[in-house]
Amino acid sequence: MPSALDTYKKRTKKSAKIFERSKKLHINGVSHNIRFFEPYPFVTKSARGTHLVDVDGNKYTDYWMGHWSLILGHAAPKVADKVRKQINSCWMHGTVNENTIEFSEVIQQAVPVAEKIRYVSTGTEATMYATRIARAKTGKKIIAKIDGGWHGYTTDLLKSVNYPFDQPESAGLTDESNIVSIPYNNLEKSISILESVKNDLAGVIIEPVLGGAGCIPATKEYLTGIQEFVHRNNALYILDEIVTGFRFRFGCLYKTMNLDPDIVTLGKIVGGGFPIGVICGKDEIMKITDTNSNKRLDRSYIGGGTFSANPMTMTSGKAMLKFLKKNSSPVYKKIGKLGEEARKGLAKIFQDKVTVTGMGSLFMPHFRANGITHVTNAEEAAMCDTQTLKRYHFELIAKNRIFFLPGKLGAISYVHSESDIKNLLEASKKFAVSLK
Repeated sequence: MPSALDTYKKRTKKSAKIFERSKKLHINGVSHNIRFFEPYPFVTKSARGTHLVDVDGNKYTDYWMGHWSLILGHAAPKVADKVRKQINSCWMHGTVNENTIEFSEVIQQAVPVAEKIRYVSTGTEATMYATRIARAKTGKKIIAKIDGGWHGYTTDLLKSVNYPFDQPESAGLTDESNIVSIPYNNLEKSISILESVKNDLAGVIIEPVLGGAGCIPATKEYLTGIQEFVHRNNALYILDEIVTGFRFRFGCLYKTMNLDPDIVTLGKIVGGGFPIGVICGKDEIMKITDTNSNKRLDRSYIGGGTFSANPMTMTSGKAMLKFLKKNSSPVYKKIGKLGEEARKGLAKIFQDKVTVTGMGSLFMPHFRANGITHVTNAEEAAMCDTQTLKRYHFELIAKNRIFFLPGKLGAISYVHSESDIKNLLEASKKFAVSLK
C-alpha cells in the first residue's frame, strides 16, 4: 500500500509545479507562515460550500474554513448575492458609507460593549490598537497576555505564543519588557504574576477560548478572577473574541459568562469572508481616541487604514450577521450538534491515546504524551504529541481528501452535514489502527 506521502505527491503534481514558482516569489512560498506544510501545500483553484478544489481536481472536505472564518461555508449564497450587487456599484471609495452605519448597528445590538466601534482590516490591527488604547487610558505601560495566546503579529503582543514560552518569538521586537505572560486557567499563579506588575499594569488581553493552542475554553472562574483583579487595579480588561465572536451564539461569548470587558476585538466571522478587524469599546474608554476633542498627548491615536470599512467588507459582514441573526437557532443548534458528534466520536475512536478539546462547532484532538491526559492550557497542549497530530491531519488530506491545516483545530460550518462527520470518523478509525 502506498504511503500517504506518495499518494499525496501522485495526486498533486500540478500543485507541486505551481508551488515551485511560488517559492521563487514568496517567503517559504506562502503569504501566511502557517499555510505551509510538508512536502508542499496543494494549490487551491476554487471553493464552494464545504469543499476546496485544487488545481489537480482533487476535492477536499474542508475543516479549516478560511482560518475558521466561514461559518456559512465557502461562497455562501446569502453573502455572495449581496456582494455581487455591491461590486456592480463600487468596491472602494475611501469615504463614509451607509453600509458601515447599518453594519455597526447590527454589531452594537449583539455586542453591548460596542458603544463605539472602529474598523480595521485585520485582527492584528484590532488587538494592536486595543493595547494602545489601554496604555493611553491608564497612563501605564505593561500589557499581560496568556501563555500560548495568539493575537496576531503585532510587536506589542508577539510574546509567549509558542512553547517554550520563556523564549523570544522573533528578532526585531522592542517592547518585550512591557509584556508579561500568565498561565491560562491557573488563577492563583496568574494573580501572583499580575500582583508583581500591578502598579504599571495597563491591561490584560485574553481569549475566552484559546484558539491557537487547540480550542481550550477558559473557566468562568478564571475569567472572572482576572477581571476582578484588573478592574480593582484600574487597568483595562480586553477580550479577544476574534475567533469566538459569533462562533457559538449570535454575539460574543463573554455575555454568557456575565463578564464586563472594557474592549472586545472581533474579526473572522463578522467579515463574511472579507478582511476585517473590529475594536468595540465602552464610550468612556473610546473617548480617548477622539482626535477632534483631544490634544496630541491626551489622545490615543488609532487608525483604520486605506481599506477600513470598505463597502465590500461592510456589505458581506452585514449580510452575514443579518443571516445569523434571523437563523441563529437552526445555525448554532446544527453546528454545535455536529461539533459534539465529532468530539465524542474522536474520543471514542482514539480512547486513551487522545484528549479532545473544543466546544460548539470547534474541536481538536491532542495525542497524549509526557503523561498529559487533560489539556487545559497551551503548555499541556504543547507537551502532547504534536507530530502525530500533524501526521494524522496529513493522512486525512492525502488518503481521504479531508482538509485540516496540519496541527490546527477544526471548524464546522452550517453547510457541513452528519455524513461529513461520519466520513471524518471513518477515516480516523483507519488512522487509529496504525497507532496500535
